[in-house]
Amino acid sequence: MGVDDVRLKVILKNYEYFYIGCSGGCSGGELSAKLKKDFLRLLEKDVEFRTALVGLIGFEELRRAYVRLEESISGLARAQKETEEEIREFAGGLSRLERAVEELSMAQKRTEERLVDLATRLEDLAAAQKGTEERLGELAIAQRRTEERLGELAEAQKRTEERLEGLAIAQKRTEERLEELAMAQKRTEERLEELAMAQKRTEERLGNLTAGLEDLAAAQKRTEERLGSLTARLEELATAQRRTEEALRNLAIQVGQLSDVIGFGLEDIARVVVPSWLHRHEDIVVEELYREILVIDGEEIEVNLYGEGLKAGEKIVILGEVKSRIYRRDVEEFVSKLEKIEKLIDAKKYRLMFGYYIHPSAKELAEESEIKLIASYMR
Repeated sequence: MGVDDVRLKVILKNYEYFYIGCSGGCSGGELSAKLKKDFLRLLEKDVEFRTALVGLIGFEELRRAYVRLEESISGLARAQKETEEEIREFAGGLSRLERAVEELSMAQKRTEERLVDLATRLEDLAAAQKGTEERLGELAIAQRRTEERLGELAEAQKRTEERLEGLAIAQKRTEERLEELAMAQKRTEERLEELAMAQKRTEERLGNLTAGLEDLAAAQKRTEERLGSLTARLEELATAQRRTEEALRNLAIQVGQLSDVIGFGLEDIARVVVPSWLHRHEDIVVEELYREILVIDGEEIEVNLYGEGLKAGEKIVILGEVKSRIYRRDVEEFVSKLEKIEKLIDAKKYRLMFGYYIHPSAKELAEESEIKLIASYMR
């Protein structure tokens, strides 16, 4: 048996497995490529093989196998054609790729040139950035100094506003005080007219006093001398009043000038005003009030207004202090004086203070100490 016969048997055995053993369920495409190749070669070159094959499988089966073989060859040809077309396309793509690579090479060259330029610019920018950072540092320091200065200015502004507010309050109090003093001055003018009438009555009363009241007689003599020029001096008083409206700081001086012009000291005014006031408001009858010096434990204590009178038929002693402006400290001093004086007086006492102006701080203490505060404008 030759080699071809052995190969034929192998091929036929494989054929029997793939085509007969599959019982029609296998496709001719399931033959291996090598088996097909050997099968075709034997069919082409070996006549005896073709004859034996025809005898074994029959002509019809051979025809079907041939048809399938042609289809396989046709499929291979189409695949080969497609492969060649893909190769051509690949060649074209490769050419385009080479051109693209060349363009990329040129672009890379330009990019490198731009990078060199960019590096130069970056160095310039770095230098400029460094200068900017140094400048920013200086600006930051200047900003801190500015903020510190603004803080100081804000504090100064706050202090200024507080001082302005205090000045505004003081100004308001000054204006209120000026208004009060203007009203007080008006009442003083009205009271002066009453004093003139009261002085006239005082002269009549003084005519009946005993010769032993030398101090009072001397005061009356001065009063009579001053009353002769009362009308002319009242005009000077009106001029002084207009000046008092100009400023609060000159008021005390102007009131003093007013006293000099009219010719009455504050104590003289009190000696005229207080008796009638006591009679109207307290039902106390006292003929006169005068300055008295009392000696207590070897100490001389002066009482500005001293007098003995009657209230409801009972003896009462008047003890008074005269101050142009009565403050709390004046009340405290008078209370201290009274504590010494009243130890010598057995009769009932009436305490009073007389002045042009009574400060609110004096009122509470005076009330607690049972001291009556009388202003010159009070009727």
